[in-house]
Amino acid sequence: MCEALTEISGGIGTVLAPSGLQALTLALMAATKAGDHVLLTDSSYGPTRRFCREVLGNYGVETEIYDPRIGADIAGLIRPNTCLIILESPGSLTFELQDVPAITAAAKARGVATLIDDTWTAGVYMKPFDLGVDISMQALTKYQGGHADVLAGALITNSSEWLTKLKTMHQMLGIGTSAEDAWLTLRGMRTMGLRMAHQDRVAREIALWLEHRPEVAQVLHPALPSHPDHAIWQRDFTGAGGLFSVVFKPIAASKINAMAEAYQIFSMGFSWGGFESLALPSTVQITRQFPALHPNGPIMRYSIGLEAQEDLIADLERGFAVLNAA
Repeated sequence: MCEALTEISGGIGTVLAPSGLQALTLALMAATKAGDHVLLTDSSYGPTRRFCREVLGNYGVETEIYDPRIGADIAGLIRPNTCLIILESPGSLTFELQDVPAITAAAKARGVATLIDDTWTAGVYMKPFDLGVDISMQALTKYQGGHADVLAGALITNSSEWLTKLKTMHQMLGIGTSAEDAWLTLRGMRTMGLRMAHQDRVAREIALWLEHRPEVAQVLHPALPSHPDHAIWQRDFTGAGGLFSVVFKPIAASKINAMAEAYQIFSMGFSWGGFESLALPSTVQITRQFPALHPNGPIMRYSIGLEAQEDLIADLERGFAVLNAA
């Protein structure tokens, strides 16, 4: 499995972990020490932010949050003790795209490592190492597993130095991935390309359909021309997968919840990327220091699975009927 993951992403080696979060925390432990300074994108996965604040902070590592759209200006935030810049593109829940080449160029000029959460493309639709990234983290629970029945994560790198550091920390922490979890993930990887192509196509069609709904203020999908960072998507990505968010026009949370509960095909759940479509009311999960470019309003994240497009649209229409009647 390590060989397959390495080849897909274009790295030189892979370290496995029991979950995506475990992979992230492993990398952070390997990259930092007391007195260091870390730059973390404001659009990061919530548990990453929490680990930096509550664990690394207790060990004497300072984490500074930066605007995900900072681009080359991140050079102004790099200090002599900055050891790592953490990226996530697109961002968690709000789908900002980062200018990864500009950020990695600034980092390399100062000898700072970069780590990206690339779960959204699974190494298929973006090649982080071609954009200058040192370490790519992927939650294999999502597209690689594909069946909502396995937890796994991976750190992939194109640096022999970082591969050694990651393997050493992996051994010291006693982390292990079971043979069964590896088998289940490999099973999913055999169909990952087909699944992701279907999810990408259907998600774009549904996102376009949602853009024309009167209840919707904005669809946050980087592959849509309306997305503020669409030009970056065109430059750095070859596809988009099945995950995006919708910002609704201001409406009571109770109506959004009623809409979600009315769905018969979309289930409510966190762990996206599998065969079944999911919807997740996400407004309360979003913590940001920097202002977003999207309108104010309730946010719902959608993960498109393998169901027929017309069935999913009918389910969304069912939800809108309940929302408008509530």
